[in-house]
Amino acid sequence: MIITRLKLENWRNFTEVDIPLSDRAFIIGPNASGKSNLLDAIRFLRDVAKREGGGLQVAVRRRGGVRQLRSLAAHSGSGVCIGVHLANDDEAPVHWTYRLAFSVERSGNHRILVQEETVERDGELLLSRPDAEDKKDQERLTATALEQINVNREFREVAEFFNEITYLHLVPQMVRHGAEIAGNRLENDPFGQGFLERIATTNANTRKSRLNKIAHALSHVVPQLEEIAYERDSNNGQPHLKARFQNWRANDVWQREDQFSDGTLRLIGLFWSLLDHGGLLLLEEPEISLNRDIILRLAGLIYSLSRPVRRRRDGGRHRERRQVILTTHSSDLLCDQGIDGWEVFYITPGKDGSTVTALAEDPGTREALRAGVMPGEIAPFRNKGFQIPMGLGLTG
Repeated sequence: MIITRLKLENWRNFTEVDIPLSDRAFIIGPNASGKSNLLDAIRFLRDVAKREGGGLQVAVRRRGGVRQLRSLAAHSGSGVCIGVHLANDDEAPVHWTYRLAFSVERSGNHRILVQEETVERDGELLLSRPDAEDKKDQERLTATALEQINVNREFREVAEFFNEITYLHLVPQMVRHGAEIAGNRLENDPFGQGFLERIATTNANTRKSRLNKIAHALSHVVPQLEEIAYERDSNNGQPHLKARFQNWRANDVWQREDQFSDGTLRLIGLFWSLLDHGGLLLLEEPEISLNRDIILRLAGLIYSLSRPVRRRRDGGRHRERRQVILTTHSSDLLCDQGIDGWEVFYITPGKDGSTVTALAEDPGTREALRAGVMPGEIAPFRNKGFQIPMGLGLTG
């Protein structure tokens, strides 16, 4: 399944968002406009649906409470709302609709309460809260039906979809020194501290197959790269990646991950995540540390590696492509003829909250795209009304 529509009300930077989504989405906009916060709305649903250590209360607390989540431009008394449409692919009819609204009660214990929770399947309403039981016992409204396995049986497919969402913003230093860094690891390990351990626990045949595919993809952009392999240190048992490079010596040169460039490590982490499983993948600025020539090819590489995977539905088998939603500051990443103008969304900050618009919504832009102009050449990466002084106010 994929998310085919995302709706937000009073979520962080946004008072209202309603955007259609397909297999891919590219989110652009100036700093602090809300790109990361848009992705976080989807992560929030994952945290609510999480089987262990999740739920509404935990998801809200991790983000600093409702006060931190609720848009500063929201009208008085209104809560925070997230809604999604889910379908088997972007051309299929909507199969599931989920909507969640919550707020803090104005008196008493100031609990976080569900204001509204609805689930529809193929247009049929399966859940509508608050219901009669909720009105008798408001304590029930401190938890969503989505997070309760004894309640969500009819729509557990939705909970499982949210639970499989992956967020990645790999930091090369965390991969290199993950075993040496003390302290707690963040849940779902978005920065790659346990990336090598994740590779180590993967089935040996699957691991080898994925590393071969990654090496093949990287061989086109990383000079002299021949092979990527996994090994364990014979002294301390730590997992490692190693890569073989062509060299003038008779025997090719092998390097471990601590010798890889930042860009190579980020690409390996990105490609592994694309091959990992079929859930929705959220990426933040995948172009960081990458050469321009690689960035120009990145959208195509992501698309080719997120090729359809086999999934079971009602005893049958069909293929579906993995959905990828990413934020970027790079116009080069969008210089790809395969990117459609309806896949690119730009965020514009304003006094009443940020707005989200598809690049192809503008008739003039749509005509330019039809004429062969690439999205990266005309996409508004900066707010035209905001000019940064060259001196940044630090001189004079």
